Amino acid sequence: MDRRSLLALPMLAATPLPGAAQPARETLTIGITQFPSTLHPNIDSMAAKSYVLGFCRRPVTAHGPDWRLAPMLCEELPSLENGLAVQETTPDGRPGLRVTWVLRQGLRWGDGTPLTTEDLRFTWEAAREPATGIGPAEFYRSAYEFIAEDARRFTLRFDRVTFDFASLGDFAPLPAHLERARWAADPRGYRGRTGYDTNPAEPGLWNGPYRVVSVQPGAAVTLERNDHWWGPAPAFRRIVIRTVENTPALEAQLLAGQLDMIAGELGLPIEQALALERRAGARFRIEYRPGLIYEHLDLRMDQPPLDDVRVRRALLHAMDRGQIVARLFGGRQTVAHASVNPLDWPHDPELRQHAHDPARAAALLEEAGWRPGPGGIRVNAAGERLSFEFMTTAGNRSREAVQQVIQAQWRAVGVDARIRNEPPRVLFGETLSRRRFQGAVMFAWISAPESVPRTTLHSDEIPTEARNWSGQNYTGFRNAEMDAILEALPITLDREARRALWHRLQAIYAEELPALPLWFRQDAHVWPPWLTGVRPTGHLNPSSLWAEQWGVG
Repeated sequence: MDRRSLLALPMLAATPLPGAAQPARETLTIGITQFPSTLHPNIDSMAAKSYVLGFCRRPVTAHGPDWRLAPMLCEELPSLENGLAVQETTPDGRPGLRVTWVLRQGLRWGDGTPLTTEDLRFTWEAAREPATGIGPAEFYRSAYEFIAEDARRFTLRFDRVTFDFASLGDFAPLPAHLERARWAADPRGYRGRTGYDTNPAEPGLWNGPYRVVSVQPGAAVTLERNDHWWGPAPAFRRIVIRTVENTPALEAQLLAGQLDMIAGELGLPIEQALALERRAGARFRIEYRPGLIYEHLDLRMDQPPLDDVRVRRALLHAMDRGQIVARLFGGRQTVAHASVNPLDWPHDPELRQHAHDPARAAALLEEAGWRPGPGGIRVNAAGERLSFEFMTTAGNRSREAVQQVIQAQWRAVGVDARIRNEPPRVLFGETLSRRRFQGAVMFAWISAPESVPRTTLHSDEIPTEARNWSGQNYTGFRNAEMDAILEALPITLDREARRALWHRLQAIYAEELPALPLWFRQDAHVWPPWLTGVRPTGHLNPSSLWAEQWGVG
């Protein structure tokens, strides 16, 4: 998730000649800009965590680089045609679905313990307990019964029929032999007791080609080959993932040879990568990949002044997003008008757009009762200034540059945005997830293809202490029609009927502005010429989920 100048550093290593034999490489060192707030696969949502865990765990299913759903831990995807999915009637008389997955043979955790349906049963049980705080809550509410037919075959019974029933990307198995006792002792306190954070080097926590062997909080995670991995042997014996939150420092470490690559999912902003490409020539391979990455401003909607839609619309009209994209990003980002990317089929090309219009912004603020005041900052009838905090991820020079431009554009219409940034692990792990922010927060959502945004927009998904802070509706957005659409979308099987619902969802979004759309991002992936097999996805599942295909060539 995720300007100042950096002097060009001298070339420190010659570019390998084409076709030259590559030396044996046992360690791959990767730079990213954020450190995970937790390593637990089912708690909190953060791109840094997804990237790190991509190397050392596997979900049941995932969307691949081709954007198609593919089996990972299971042998095949269930469907109505192959008989692994069967429509049925639920005990209370509603249309339901019985879906079966069969795990691959030979799956094991990193300590050699077989990975079985018992691990999936435990995961289901823990997630069904609201006090645990595991999400997405609605998925586990819908999956009302778990049936383990044997060690490899399990069935979930759902209280509805959905278009995406084969996907279990959010159902990450947990090792019951290690985590069940920790959870059972205190479900509410499990977030602070899980082995993923108290003893992450425990081999049995991991089921991917790599396992965690050491963690330096805030700095680095070191991975080594998992001796009990069931798939093709990965090329590198060790992978070191270093967190460098300051992007100029990240680039400097790359040029100094301290990093082999910078992950596109959490790496250099576009304008910095373009400058690096001009300076470094063929020393690195840089690929720019557009994707389902929505940069936006989450707003605290349940308290003044951002609870007034006129203020939110004024803020959007005051921003010149086209100019920002052109000047800061070389025109490589696509201005957003709602949260659905034009690359995704449900996008509505006729969506309402809020053009840059400072005069309209000023008129809306006047209408909302904010008059010009001392120092050019507007005040209301009570003399209160139109002022709020404006936060983003500290050290990301691209976001900090954008932040300063937006701050100036808002000030031009009488709005005082006070910049206060935090390290990503604090911003995502505490401030956002526990709704401790008081104004606007700039960050990105990364989604899968046609991903229903229930967890970010449904009123039931507002994080609360009673829910142990599960849910991602950080803004506090409440809209009855939006709730109804989010509930209808998954169970609408006809694609054209679903398209109509998607278009209405985007219309409500553009009207009510639960968040202020900025742009859809491109990521810059920076690799050494000798690294092969990395395939950026452009969506929620990171390239690291296929790390066993990486090599040296």
